[in-house]
Amino acid sequence: MKFAAIDVGSNAVRLLFTQVFENKDETFFKKDSLFRVPIRLGEDVFVKRKISEKKKDSLIKTMMAFKYLIEAYDPLDYMAIATAAMREAENSREIVKAIESEAGIDLQIIDGQREAEIIYSNHIAEKLDKEGNYLYIDVGGGSTELTLISGSVIVNSHSFKLGTVRLLEKQVSKTEWQRMKDWIKENTSEYPSITGIGTGGNINKILKMSLKEEGETLSYKNIKTIYDSVNSYSFEDRISKLNLRPDRADVIIPATKIFLKTIKWADIKELYVPSIGLSDGIIHVLYEKQKTMKGQP
Repeated sequence: MKFAAIDVGSNAVRLLFTQVFENKDETFFKKDSLFRVPIRLGEDVFVKRKISEKKKDSLIKTMMAFKYLIEAYDPLDYMAIATAAMREAENSREIVKAIESEAGIDLQIIDGQREAEIIYSNHIAEKLDKEGNYLYIDVGGGSTELTLISGSVIVNSHSFKLGTVRLLEKQVSKTEWQRMKDWIKENTSEYPSITGIGTGGNINKILKMSLKEEGETLSYKNIKTIYDSVNSYSFEDRISKLNLRPDRADVIIPATKIFLKTIKWADIKELYVPSIGLSDGIIHVLYEKQKTMKGQP
């Protein structure tokens, strides 16, 4: 079975193609390809509260291109969702209508709670230890989704207006940092030995820069070492010497800050980085929908 997922984020717009294979009691998700366009909608929205005509045009053209790619891939089903930047843009409804009209794609703007639910649809915690306590940390361009999981059950989740692009644009208040700290302290205090699960492009890059493989864990010290190293380079040198993409070279610093603070506040000793994200969660949602339609348990 083939599925496609579109994630319209605050930093980039992504299209993921994935095949799902069922083998007796096991299900395998195999990524075919990922297309990423760094439009950075959050630059407009978090400062001016609306998306400019230039970025609107870029987004519509990207979605038109994605529609052609989806038609060529011919998936069983696909879904397109938008997160923080589109949630807060005053002209988001106008843009959704334009995308529907010109690209034929129904773009759904979801709230932070639904975003956290879709991210958790990957069920990574269950694959690690079904009885363990986990804090799922997904850092995006416009928001950070935190989900506390115990015994494979979601205890609580919350979306904070703390994202990499938002921080770059200096649009995060001290109050929001405090809100996140208070939430973490209040919700994790009764759950000992919490393990972190980190998702998002920046933490994936930090894992690679730490010379670790997927499946290995990062500690606070590992992440702080990478942070200090990257922060010692200028933006230009991060691109030329560290080989970071221009749209990664700036956001990796605020992303690392968010992870470091979260790990410290939750007293997390190790962080798993499964190299998945919102797009992968959408694929899982589509697969579960297909199973329900077939009447499978």
